[in-house]
Amino acid sequence: MEIERIGKLARQASKELINIPDFKISQMLERTSELILDNRATVLEANNEDIKKVSFTEKRAFIDRLKLTESRVSDICKTLKEIGKQKSPVDQVIEELNPESGLKIKKITTPIGVIGIIFESRPNVFCDAAALCLRSRNASILRPGTESLGTVKELYRLMSIAIKELGLPKNCVQLIQDSNREQVKQLIKMTKYIDVIVPRGGRSLVELVQTEARVPVFAHLQGIVHIYVHSLASFETAKKVILNSKSRRPGICGAVETVLIDRGFYKKNGENLVDFLINNGVEVRADTAVFKNKLIKHCEKSDFGFEFLDNILAVKIVDDVEEAIIHIQEFGSEHTDCIITEEQTARDIFFRKLNSSILMSNASTQFADGGEFGFGAEIGISTGKLHARGPIGARHLVSFQYHVEGNGTLRP
Repeated sequence: MEIERIGKLARQASKELINIPDFKISQMLERTSELILDNRATVLEANNEDIKKVSFTEKRAFIDRLKLTESRVSDICKTLKEIGKQKSPVDQVIEELNPESGLKIKKITTPIGVIGIIFESRPNVFCDAAALCLRSRNASILRPGTESLGTVKELYRLMSIAIKELGLPKNCVQLIQDSNREQVKQLIKMTKYIDVIVPRGGRSLVELVQTEARVPVFAHLQGIVHIYVHSLASFETAKKVILNSKSRRPGICGAVETVLIDRGFYKKNGENLVDFLINNGVEVRADTAVFKNKLIKHCEKSDFGFEFLDNILAVKIVDDVEEAIIHIQEFGSEHTDCIITEEQTARDIFFRKLNSSILMSNASTQFADGGEFGFGAEIGISTGKLHARGPIGARHLVSFQYHVEGNGTLRP
């Protein structure tokens, strides 16, 4: 069986990676960056072919996630270099214990082993994920969506050249090129060879993995992102933060989908805020019986808790921070939520009562990104509560073991 063969090869590669010096991994990532930059014309050509195959009915945000430009290729290369410069998170002493027995105990970071990444339209995810796994000395098996396969195959070809040149294990990064979803189902059940699965895509993909996986999962769920505009929010801050949170790149998981406006703020600046957003190209869905702007589309309940992945916002008026929190708890995905306020008390209540993996105040939700957190990149944003939460960088792709030293020590 092909998937089982790939798993076996990855497991063997993970054992070999333990003995690879960190500087070799750094050099390999630097070399991959050089190769991609030197061959960016072929990368962009492959990407253009992928885009041509996409249905014209797909949303602009979907195309935006798939599309590479000269600038985005440069960003991929920059990210690879940044990850290459990071200190290895492996073999780090987390904790030292000295119990009364006289034993010396150290808690030491170790690689997880083999990580499977299933992702959809964004081709840069291949480079980010493979690089983060290597930085933490994990082997990886990556399965892209069919829409980005051509681009990813070219990036994989270039990375494979660098892997061979620098003497890393041949199968430390493997690409599943078959679009058959049955292979995904096999992959997520291979507990003998895979140590963790990271699904990074739409609701159907994540639900499939969470329902059928036997391998532990770092779930990268939908970004049902909220911004609550408190009664004491700055109007200028609200305008800038909401527009950037929505319109900078509407198709990423950190884009805001729902804005909750405090009734106190609405009375002063609510109509002006909505007018500003509409004038800047945002489609606003709200209660047309309340808001005056004729361009507003009526908001249905189904618009809440929905990931538009487009330049669309659901807007609702709430009475206070408590009602905002209740709404977010009902409709959110515990990904990223933000409060805009000049009052510390409101901010503290918002942060204490919500359980999102990322909570923000007075900042664009598009900062929900591993690169912006200083991780170089991210393998995903975990909304789970075990092992790691929020953006997962190389430093989170480790486990640990205890090293115990005695001197003929016996337990009484």
